[in-house]
Amino acid sequence: MPAKSKAQQKAAGAALAAKRGDMPKSKLKGASKGMAESMTKTELEDLAETKRKGLPEKKGD
Repeated sequence: MPAKSKAQQKAAGAALAAKRGDMPKSKLKGASKGMAESMTKTELEDLAETKRKGLPEKKGD
């Protein structure tokens, strides 16, 4: 499932980093915090690996 916006892709990347242990979970906030708790590592990888070219900044844009 590809990310629908740059913001979603960026949040997924931060959540994935926390899941992998590359950054502390306490540093997460907003959407990335919820993603880290509710999504699997595989789901986060799918969102985070989406190419950013051509994506809107936010989903509503």
